[in-house]
Amino acid sequence: MTRLSMTGLAAPSGAMNMIAALLEQRTGQQIAANRAWRIETALKPLLRAHGLSTLDELVSRLIAARTGELADQVVDALLNQETSFFRDAAVLDTLAEAALEMQAENPDRKVRIWSAGCSTGQEPLSLAMLFAEKDAAPEIVASDISPAAITRARAARYSQFEIQRGLPVRRMMLWFDSAGGDWVARPELVRRVQFRQHNLTADAPPPGRFDIILCRNVLLYFSLDLRRQVFETLAAAIRPGGVLVLGAGETVIGLTDHFVPCEKLRGFYRAVEPKPQARLAVG
Repeated sequence: MTRLSMTGLAAPSGAMNMIAALLEQRTGQQIAANRAWRIETALKPLLRAHGLSTLDELVSRLIAARTGELADQVVDALLNQETSFFRDAAVLDTLAEAALEMQAENPDRKVRIWSAGCSTGQEPLSLAMLFAEKDAAPEIVASDISPAAITRARAARYSQFEIQRGLPVRRMMLWFDSAGGDWVARPELVRRVQFRQHNLTADAPPPGRFDIILCRNVLLYFSLDLRRQVFETLAAAIRPGGVLVLGAGETVIGLTDHFVPCEKLRGFYRAVEPKPQARLAVG
């Protein structure tokens, strides 16, 4: 992670604004003014861990820090890692059927799927379970900007609360083992997913082209300009005719010409080549 540079930030007023600016500088994510309360709530455990009482003390410590370790911890604590197993299960079922159709149409190559912004891994592991139950094994790449989230995803260890969120008991017993009050995914499931750290707003996409990309509930936190930039990244990573899956509150309309609503799969988007701009005839 890069070292914190206060000189690279805009000049916000107050500790809360400075911390929000740090988050945006590092990740592109914005915290709306009406959700500024989330900063203090998310950082309370970090304040206690460092023996600090207020956000002002935290900012002073950040400015004085010789390394970026504390800044990394602040950013990681502020990232929204809301996720669950089989979230919007009907969407995942539709996606799985689409992947199987793609595989049938192209039996000589493996279908590739990218779960961008995968948080602690529940989404790609849900896909891995679905495909395993269908005797299919597409290549699944899963990425997140948070190193802590990716570390947890690779460990695939979840609390009782996390395991119960969306995961049927049958699948829990089939794919997870109990471990000291937690549940750990079996190695044969975890091996079906390649986890990596990746910043959607700054890094090149993973190598190769993907048939399906999931980027659900990530763009909500970006400015319009940054959303357009991310769509360029996703377009560079997907095969022509490939499928993009966004969150229910997200859309490509008005933001990119690289994706259009999918005729066959309602709520999904199909990758297309943008039409060339018509040239004006000169006199």
